[in-house]
Amino acid sequence: MDTSYILNILQELIFILVVFGFFMGWAIVRGRQSLINVIFGLYLALLISLEFPYYDTFLPNGASEQSLAVGKLVIFAIFTTIATILVARVMPSPFKEKKFESFFKKLLLALGGTILIMVYSFHVLPVTEFVTPGTPIASLFAPKEWFFWWLLLPMVFLYLN
Repeated sequence: MDTSYILNILQELIFILVVFGFFMGWAIVRGRQSLINVIFGLYLALLISLEFPYYDTFLPNGASEQSLAVGKLVIFAIFTTIATILVARVMPSPFKEKKFESFFKKLLLALGGTILIMVYSFHVLPVTEFVTPGTPIASLFAPKEWFFWWLLLPMVFLYLN
């Protein structure tokens, strides 16, 4: 095991912890229903971004791979934001709960959101331009035959809520 391999694992662990921390903080500050809306927004954004035909129109030709990756991530973030706002309009009002009430459910939802982001990162979004594949974390989320099951797991977490 060389130093670059360890640094790549640490980079991916930091990525996972930042995403999980964001979702957990979102659930504590905004509430459980708000995180449910974000998860549904992520599912809708995946659907839209997979069939979005105008990437070439919005992204410049001849740009570097990293700038194209950033552009696609920004477009996906826009899709997620719009879908989350739409879902929030049709979903029931937030649960009346204190910040740390139903902490286990918030933890499950944050884990579900983290799983979605990680799976999208290795299958849909060009995050591999920034995170080096080939580490144990990548081998956990990257196999195509597991994509469906990773997508299904957050739905199970939503059901348990």
